[in-house]
Amino acid sequence: MHLSFEFFPPKTGEGLQNVLSVAEQLSVFSPEYFSVTHGAGGSVQDFTMSTIAALQKRGDQVAPHVSCIGAKKESIRSLLQHYQDHGIQRIFALRGDLPSGMGSSSREFHYARDLVAFIRDTTGDAFHISVAVYPECHPQATSMVTDLQHFKEKVEAGASSAITQYFYHPEAYAQLLADCHRLKIELPITPGIMPIYHFSQLCRFSEMCGAEIPRYIRKRMESYGDDVASVQAFGIEVVSRLCQDLLKAGAPGLHFYTLNKSNIVSQILQNLSIGS
Repeated sequence: MHLSFEFFPPKTGEGLQNVLSVAEQLSVFSPEYFSVTHGAGGSVQDFTMSTIAALQKRGDQVAPHVSCIGAKKESIRSLLQHYQDHGIQRIFALRGDLPSGMGSSSREFHYARDLVAFIRDTTGDAFHISVAVYPECHPQATSMVTDLQHFKEKVEAGASSAITQYFYHPEAYAQLLADCHRLKIELPITPGIMPIYHFSQLCRFSEMCGAEIPRYIRKRMESYGDDVASVQAFGIEVVSRLCQDLLKAGAPGLHFYTLNKSNIVSQILQNLSIGS
């Protein structure tokens, strides 16, 4: 089973040391790689680069996110060359969020499929390219049918594998696999797993990305109020059971959105008897 963990690039030296500490703690589970989300432009991009370099210095395999919306082809080409020069072998190709005030006519990339095709045209098979897929439909998609078609276009453009947006209905993953089989989409699809740290935070994230919080989870979490310990204990139970169901359903592995923390992820993996 393949395991991977995602970090966001911290903006301080203290935050970077925390990421390295979390990576050390999660290394006992023998992850295939750590991914690092994308900071768009300027000093924010520097935080991404410093996080990647620090993890590589530890000897970890790192998979940076590459976001294309609002980017120029030349800047993406330069970034890809930088990653090749520094031994990066896996990247996440994403559209990203459109910068405020940028219209469609000023874009060189419109969709993630355009970025995947550009990476393949520019670097051939130098990178394993992962893309995103939404078991419960992308929040901006007009329908599940069109969303699946967009996913198929990314695969046909050269994607190597996919990571899902997080979800809490295992049936959504099973249906996604069935739909992909029907559409002859053949590549590994790894579930993205979101541990539950704070219910209000989960609600905020889910509102932005379109992930559904099942009613029984929402009601139980609401009943705990400000009791963070109970929220997290129940969240560990729910997510551990979700992971067990997904692995039984044939998931090739699990990709954890860590939020730069290790404690709850570690407890979930211990419940799965991984790393013990």
